[in-house]
Amino acid sequence: MTVDLSQFIPSFLEESFEGLELMESELLNLKEGDNETIHSIFRAAHSIKGGAGTFGFDKVTEFTHLVETLLDEMRDGRREITSKDTEILLESVDCMRLLIEAARDDDNYDHDKVEQTTSRLAETLGDEPSSDSDNQSENIVAASNVCGYTINFIPEHSLAKTGNDPLFIFNALAELGQLTLSADCNDLPALVDIDPQELYLSWQLTLYTDVGEAEIREIFEWVEDECLLELVPIADTSNTSQDIEVLAPEEEPQSQSTTTNQEQLASTQNASSAIAGAKESTAEDTNIPATAKDKDKAKAKADVGSIRVGVDKIDNLINLVGELVITQSMLSELGNDFDMDKVDRLTSGLEQLLQNTKELQESVMRIRMLPISFAFNRFPRLVHDLAIKTGKKMELVIKGEQTELDKTVMEQIGDPLVHLVRNAADHGIESCEVRLAKGKPEKGTISLDAYHQGGNIVIEVKDDGAGIDRQVVLDKAVEKGLIEADAILTESQVYDLLFEPGFSTAAEVTDISGRGVGMDVVKRNIQSLGGRIQVESTLGKGSCFRVHLPLTLAILDGQLVKVGSETYIIPLIAIVESLQIDNKLINRVSGDMVLYRLRDDNVPILPIYQLFNLATKCTEIDKALLVVVEADGQKIGLMVDDLLAQQQVVIKSLKDNYQQVAGISGATILGDGSVAMILDIPGIIHMALAQAQHAQREKTDGNASVTAEVCL
Repeated sequence: MTVDLSQFIPSFLEESFEGLELMESELLNLKEGDNETIHSIFRAAHSIKGGAGTFGFDKVTEFTHLVETLLDEMRDGRREITSKDTEILLESVDCMRLLIEAARDDDNYDHDKVEQTTSRLAETLGDEPSSDSDNQSENIVAASNVCGYTINFIPEHSLAKTGNDPLFIFNALAELGQLTLSADCNDLPALVDIDPQELYLSWQLTLYTDVGEAEIREIFEWVEDECLLELVPIADTSNTSQDIEVLAPEEEPQSQSTTTNQEQLASTQNASSAIAGAKESTAEDTNIPATAKDKDKAKAKADVGSIRVGVDKIDNLINLVGELVITQSMLSELGNDFDMDKVDRLTSGLEQLLQNTKELQESVMRIRMLPISFAFNRFPRLVHDLAIKTGKKMELVIKGEQTELDKTVMEQIGDPLVHLVRNAADHGIESCEVRLAKGKPEKGTISLDAYHQGGNIVIEVKDDGAGIDRQVVLDKAVEKGLIEADAILTESQVYDLLFEPGFSTAAEVTDISGRGVGMDVVKRNIQSLGGRIQVESTLGKGSCFRVHLPLTLAILDGQLVKVGSETYIIPLIAIVESLQIDNKLINRVSGDMVLYRLRDDNVPILPIYQLFNLATKCTEIDKALLVVVEADGQKIGLMVDDLLAQQQVVIKSLKDNYQQVAGISGATILGDGSVAMILDIPGIIHMALAQAQHAQREKTDGNASVTAEVCL
């Protein structure tokens, strides 16, 4: 039976990326003499190398072997931990990530970067490690008198359950020299007591080879935590040399306790298959065919996303399904012989079904929720690199990393957060000299914080840097023609200018970022997630970019409204208030725009029936209802016929099922089976403002034409 190892590639990839994150995090905190951290980093690298070798990712294996060698010298005390070596290892982590991603996608990688880092690793390993030379000399002398090793290998009974097979180890040892081995069956229980998934054998091996002990132990490192291992050197004597000659393949003696490599390996394979019962493949089966078809298959499997779910969440889900089955059984029994005397029981059963369904929905959604630390973990390295690149001193403070967020939202918010952190590091934090002159600490601080607020999550990116100069922003906006020179803007409107395409207040655009460069993309990406971004800043003290996001993109809390014969859903997060229109507070201005006086604000009124060209009997403003919504600091009143219920709705993508429609963010199916559209509030506000500006321009152009005719 041949085992298709490609089915395990997604698990390997997931664990490898987690290992890379651990290596990166530990390297950033690595201090001299911190042996435990070095051991942790080494184990992560070794696991990646071993897995890559199993699946035939040779480039990953070769490169990681160099990294592992450098780490091995550090953990054995043969090399001091220096900042230079730490930086090389951080670069190596980047290269390992490139190689693993290339193996996953069956794609090319940055060869120049990998080759450059490989050269630096080789050069570093070529340097004399900082250790006692006398001890090294003694080790070399001792090694020169060794021609082989006796190996006592006693694996734990559970070794086979973890996917390990001693046969693979023995095959690897046989490639190093002349191997003989004998199995110890003393722990083998009676046939009726054998667990087919347990391994009851242990082995004594004799290996004649010219390789060192470290290289032999490396073969066992994959199972070093699951076995007892003892290596005893065999001295190089003339008798031993004669024994080696006698053990040549043509003249090997046969005995009951010791056999040749091939026979013993075959015997061990049979014993392992019969007793361990968990392995049915040979060493040759581990090779993945290098055909294009198999590569495509492996790639397709690797592209499947996965989530690690806690057992408590699974248990809760199973319990809820059990409750649902009980309720369904009760309702089925009522339906068999129903009469009006059972109405109360039916009502109670339906209420229970509603409760079970709601809890099941919430439980399923929680499965998709992950700690935001998965998104935050990349930033310590980012700030570390930016500090080196800019020559500034800065630290990153992370709070609320256990706050949970939907996996899809988390994946899409990563890039906008990277840009905000880059801006804070490059143009927020001042140089050490400037900070000291201002009486600030030499080291600047960038803070990442996440917390829940209502039904949303808020992510804050703060810095204690120079802040945003309001006047500089206004001057640049006037220069670019975005506003008139005499325009009066609120503070939030001023900061909103930062998100205009191509807007920047930076005197010099660097390769890191420019305050405002690309910020329009940041805002657009956040809005595509149904979120919004706010800016607060104090000149000389720092800035805060606050991102509001929905917890999930799958479910929405919405207000159902009626317009004509259609039902629409307005996200509750966007609603400021709903009210009956008072005719006295209506004002009509140029461009046929109607404003409603809402306390200190003049809110434009937008009839939904006009926006979507619907037929309705309610066309008079004073007889309609007004739903005031807000997005991007702009308020607008949506004129609707009636307000219906508030409820959670499951969002269906309109783009995937039909096509993108302006002013619509998605759709849902209501309880009666009808389809209701979900309004895109930022998009509708943008459409309304664009229509008003267009009408104003037409009116201005018309007046200009009349003036020209009069002059003629």
